[in-house]
Amino acid sequence: MDLLLIATGFTGALTLLYLARVAHRSLHPPPGLSVHFSPAGGCTDAVVREIAAAKHEILVLAYGFTSRPISQALVDAKLRGVDVEIILDHSNEKDAHSDLQFLLEQKLAPVIDAHHAIAHNKVMLIDGKTIVTGSFNFTSHAESHNAENLVVIKGYPELASAYGHDFQHHKAHARAVETSHEAATQPDGEHHAKAEHHAAAAAHGEQNQEEERPATLPAADKFGRKKDDDNTKRRAA
Repeated sequence: MDLLLIATGFTGALTLLYLARVAHRSLHPPPGLSVHFSPAGGCTDAVVREIAAAKHEILVLAYGFTSRPISQALVDAKLRGVDVEIILDHSNEKDAHSDLQFLLEQKLAPVIDAHHAIAHNKVMLIDGKTIVTGSFNFTSHAESHNAENLVVIKGYPELASAYGHDFQHHKAHARAVETSHEAATQPDGEHHAKAEHHAAAAAHGEQNQEEERPATLPAADKFGRKKDDDNTKRRAA
């Protein structure tokens, strides 16, 4: 009987240890990286898959946004209770192919980052843990025609935190969508002309108001300072 009790207790202890490890892994997944390429390399499927796995929150920074599978996946996430926040470049207000209107019709509330010449980010931060980024725009053309890359990064909390801070940085100056007839019908070429004007103005010092510095990773910040110091030393020599 004593041996039976000891064996039962030992088995129970192993079971608890196993369950504890499973719980830890679910809360703290091991670091992981995956990469996808286009055209026709599964980038859209990878994005949709990560959206479908979201449990609490999806933060989106995007330039072009015409991929209906990705848009629908965000709508589905919203319907199952996930908090979905989307910040888009202001060209989406004038692009007839943009899914901006579809997102509005589906009761999402995307906002517009018109603070920059071009808001050229392609980022999703999912549950504060998973980063989806790369050159891949969330568009049908990027999937079927362009040479693009997409990286899915998991298990790097400091990196995820930096992306979260950057999202909040852009959210602070984003505005509501303008749905006027003028905004909806303005030629998209004007957006690019304005972008070129802003870039030229910045180069000639015409923009006097300096934007607050966005969040950076400490390692990247130190690297930048070191590079400046090295350049100063070379000039002095």
